[in-house]
Amino acid sequence: MKREHGREGKIVTADKAIATIKNGSRIFIGSGCGEPQHLIHTLAHSHNLTDVIIFQMLAHTLADYLNDEHFRQRFSVKLFFVPIKMQQAAFEGKVDYIPTYLSQLPQLFRDKQIVIDTVLIQISPPDRFGIASLGISVDVTLEAVKSAKTVIAQINPRMPRTHGDGFLHISDIDYLIPFEEELIFMDQETVEVETASRIAQYVKELVDDGSTLQVGYGHMPYALLEYFDNKNDLGIHTHMISDAFIPLIKAGVITNKYKNFMTDRAVATFCMGSRIAYDYIDNNIQFYFGTADWVNTPGIISKNDNFISISSALEVDLTGQVCSDSVGRQFFSGTGDQANFIRGATLSKGGLSIIALPSTAGGGRISRIVANLSAGAGVATLRADVNYVVTEFGIAQLKGKSISQRVIELCQIAHPDFRSSLIDAAKENHYIFKDQLPPHAEDLIFIEEYKSRTTLKNGKTLSVRPLLPSDEIAYSNFFYSLKKETIYLRFFHSVTIFSRKMAQEHWAHMDYRKNISLIGSVKNRGNKEIVAIGTYAKLDDKLAEVAFVVREDYQGQGIAGYLFKELEKVASANGFEGFFAATLPENKSMINLCKKLYSDIKITASADEIDIWMKFAQK
Repeated sequence: MKREHGREGKIVTADKAIATIKNGSRIFIGSGCGEPQHLIHTLAHSHNLTDVIIFQMLAHTLADYLNDEHFRQRFSVKLFFVPIKMQQAAFEGKVDYIPTYLSQLPQLFRDKQIVIDTVLIQISPPDRFGIASLGISVDVTLEAVKSAKTVIAQINPRMPRTHGDGFLHISDIDYLIPFEEELIFMDQETVEVETASRIAQYVKELVDDGSTLQVGYGHMPYALLEYFDNKNDLGIHTHMISDAFIPLIKAGVITNKYKNFMTDRAVATFCMGSRIAYDYIDNNIQFYFGTADWVNTPGIISKNDNFISISSALEVDLTGQVCSDSVGRQFFSGTGDQANFIRGATLSKGGLSIIALPSTAGGGRISRIVANLSAGAGVATLRADVNYVVTEFGIAQLKGKSISQRVIELCQIAHPDFRSSLIDAAKENHYIFKDQLPPHAEDLIFIEEYKSRTTLKNGKTLSVRPLLPSDEIAYSNFFYSLKKETIYLRFFHSVTIFSRKMAQEHWAHMDYRKNISLIGSVKNRGNKEIVAIGTYAKLDDKLAEVAFVVREDYQGQGIAGYLFKELEKVASANGFEGFFAATLPENKSMINLCKKLYSDIKITASADEIDIWMKFAQK
C-alpha cells in the first residue's frame, strides 16, 4: 500500500489493524520488554486468522497462549531465543527455536531468508516532527521494520524515547494504534548471595578501572554488578541494559569517559528491567541504542580498548567448551552473541573475556564443571575462544593452554566435592597423565586473604598469591629462567632438572597453613610471569623454615623483603612465632635481609652453612 506522510488515516484500533493481516502471513513481533502486548493479545484473539508464522526474539506475552490448542493450530511460533516463560513450551514442541547469532538476524531479513509480511512494534509518541522511537527494543526490530510489507505500531506514552538508531518517522508506519499500558518488567531473579559475592570477588580482580564492560544475558552476570561499587570510570558496550547498571551510573562508577570508542555513551541494543531503567534512559543522551548487527559484531566491539566481556554458562567441560543455551536437549536461552563479544574482547587492545558461573546446580548435587557436556548440549563458545572461567572457588585461565593444563585449571575451581572424580574422568578421557594428583578437596577461600600487591622500584606491579596446582608450567618456566648460581644458593647444590614429579610434590604437600609458597608475578605483554617464590614449611610448633628465590633481573627491587613480611603475616595467622632459615655463607644478601627485617635474631655459622633464627615481633 502507499504510505501516507501524516497521521490522518493511520490511527486505527488494534482490531482494524490486525484485520489487515492475511492468512499465511509471516509476522515479526517486537521483542523483549518492548513487545506490543495490546497488539499481541488482539492478534491471538483474531480467530479468523490461520496458518500464520510468528517470529520473535525474546517473547513473553505469547507464553500465555501456548497451552491453547486452538491458538497453536492457527499460529506457528518461531523464537530466536528461549526465555524462562517459554522453556517448557520449547521442550514440549509448542514453539520452534531457531539458533542464530542476533547480530546476523538483520542480514537474514535483508536477504529474505526470513521473509516478513507484517511487523508489530511498540513506539514512543511521535514528536512534533513525526519522529518516534523504538525505545527499549532497537536490536533486530529496526531491520524487521525496514523489511516488512506492513508496519503496525502501538503508540505507548510509557515507552521511553531513546537515542541512537531506533528513530522512525510515522511515514514509515502503516497503522498507528494509541494504547497506553505498562511495559513488561523483567524480574531480577535472586541468586545465592554468598556465591555471587565470591564470584564477584574473583571477577573484580580481572577488571581494571577504566575498562569497558559487556555483561551477558543471565541472572548471575547482572548480580555481579552490585559488587562493582569500588571500581572507577567503567564504560559500557553491551547488548542489554538492565536495572543493575543504573546505581553504578548514578554513583559515578560507570562514567564512559575513558572509552576510546563512543566516548561518554553507554552503548546497547535493548533494555530489559523495570521503571528504574526505563525512566533513567528516557531521552538520556548518555545512552546510545544501536542495531544488533552493529553493536554486537567483533569488529565494532574491538574498537573499545580494554574491553571485558562477562557472560555466563550452564556447563563448561574440562577442555573449555561452553554450553549456555541448553541443559542437554532442553533449551534454556539462545545463542545470542556471546561468541561475538568474546571474540571482540580477544581483538580489543588490552581486552579479555570471562565466563562466570556457580560451580554447582541442583542444590549442590550437580557440577557445572563437567568431564563432558550433557548429551544434546550445544556448544555456544568454542574451547579455542574461551579465556577466563570463574566460579566461587577461583579463576581458571584457559587461553593458550593445553588440554592437560585446562583440566587442572578447571578442576581447581570446581566444587571440592567433584574435583577427584573430574580428575578420574579426565584420566579416562586421556586428557591428563595417569599420575596427576587432584587439587585439594577443600574450599580454599581463606587463601584470598594471602593475596597482595606492591609497586616495585622499577614501577611495575608485583602481584603476590599462593602457589596453585595450575601453576605447574609457569613454575617450571620460572625455574629454568634462573641462573645456576641462583639455584645453587637456593638448594645448596646444583639442580638441573625440574620434573613434573617435583612440581606436583611441591604443591601436594601444601596445606596453605603449616606449609605454603607465595609466588610473585608481573605482567609481561599481557601475560603474568613468575619472578619470585617464597616458601615456609613447619619446623616445629613454633617455627617454620623459610626460603626465597628471586629471578636475577628482578633482584634489588625489594621483592624478597616484601615476600618475607607477607609470609610472616600468613605464618603468624597460623600460629607460628618465628622463622628459621638455613643458607650458604656466600649468600650475603639473604643474611643481610634477615638482619634488616628482624631485631630478635640468632645466627650460628659453620664452614658449610649459616643457620638463622628469627622471632616475630609481639603484637
